[in-house]
Amino acid sequence: MKYKNGFDYSSLISIAGSILAVVLFLRILVSVGVGSGVRWGAAGALPFLKPFAPKFKGVPDVEFYDLRNYQGDKDGWQRQNRILFCVPLRDASEHLPRFFKHLSQMTYPHNLIDLSFLVSDSSDDTMEVLLTNLHNLQSHKDKFKRFGNIEIFEKDFGQAIGQSFSDRHGFEAQGPRRKLMARARNWLGSVALKPYHSWVYWRDVDVELAPESIMEDLMHHDKDVIVPNVWRPLPDWLGNIQPYDLNSWKESEAGIQLASSLNDDAVIVEGYPEYATWRTHLAYMRDPGGNPEDEMELDGIGGVSILAKAKVFRTGSHFPAFSFEKHAETEAFGKLSRRMNYNVVGLPHYVIWHIYEPSTEDLKHMAWMAEEERRKLEEKRLREFYDLIWETGFEDIRMDWSNERQAILKNLDHDAASDRRIEVDWSDPDAATNEDGDTQDGENKDDSSTPEEIPLDFDPDN
Repeated sequence: MKYKNGFDYSSLISIAGSILAVVLFLRILVSVGVGSGVRWGAAGALPFLKPFAPKFKGVPDVEFYDLRNYQGDKDGWQRQNRILFCVPLRDASEHLPRFFKHLSQMTYPHNLIDLSFLVSDSSDDTMEVLLTNLHNLQSHKDKFKRFGNIEIFEKDFGQAIGQSFSDRHGFEAQGPRRKLMARARNWLGSVALKPYHSWVYWRDVDVELAPESIMEDLMHHDKDVIVPNVWRPLPDWLGNIQPYDLNSWKESEAGIQLASSLNDDAVIVEGYPEYATWRTHLAYMRDPGGNPEDEMELDGIGGVSILAKAKVFRTGSHFPAFSFEKHAETEAFGKLSRRMNYNVVGLPHYVIWHIYEPSTEDLKHMAWMAEEERRKLEEKRLREFYDLIWETGFEDIRMDWSNERQAILKNLDHDAASDRRIEVDWSDPDAATNEDGDTQDGENKDDSSTPEEIPLDFDPDN
């Protein structure tokens, strides 16, 4: 529309209408928003919107969680990030006291740690010992030392494989055992994970030694899934120390070729000659003098100690209880998480220590060592006895006899002996006698005469 003076008022009206529409739109946003529903930037900057967060205060039995607020921060201990601490238990009564000692010493704020236990297929008093330790833990005088929400679940999965080292690590048992363990982990994680959890930490109960700050140490790397290196101490006769967890590894061409040659239900396990994968293992990358902050990308991971962001599980990653790319449980969890574009890393120089569990062969060797020690002690005792007999039988006692002879002579009473007289008959018993008692030479023998008395110290040579 143009007037006589040629000015186009239609453009002006259009601009004014657009401005009015924007103002009305912003006013509507402010009116439906909550409090600070619209935030403004620096002076002169355009406003940017804050996610809508409706208030249900006053509405009974309604809870609202914006899951974007629970993504997991690398400094979660300073941002009130809650951790779900998951612990599967089976015949674990002997390990629980040590586990709770570690738990009580952790530096992550205890009130931000929620504990969740799964007791399954146990024949010992795991449940009783667990309850006793939990009671002691939560009765701490310092309320800041007490933990958050604690849940205990009990469910059996028909695990028939024994708990000895050889039973659990025997080659034939690995596939079925891993699948059952995966079921247990998934069951525990699914019922325990709450919308307000930002992190999930999985920990085996039989860890011997771990840093008190392990949660913060792993968390500050800001990775979706992260694991430490796991070694174990050994007796001196076995080499003192040894890599323990070989389930944390980086895939290799040999591993891929092996997987392609197996049937669909097969489960590859590391550390067995039946499955030579030639993968790079996190455990063997350890340098005692290395930087504990160094990271290594992984495909498969072990389950001794895993820290993962809760969103990893919320978006569908889990512990496959079936053969996923020819793996199961934690190793398959690592591969599945990688497939979902999450980063999975390990720390080669940051080490925690698993307990030493003797295998059947170790027990046999230790029994042999004990018998050998007993035999050596008996042999030593017999050697000492025979050495004593030998020394006694061939001992030079001449000096001892000389000393004893002098002692005997010193004890003789020569004065008393000198008073004694010895009577000697010097007559010839063979000489002939006559009827009158005379000898043949005509001499009379005086029968009344007494023999000559000779003193005791008589010397016939003088």
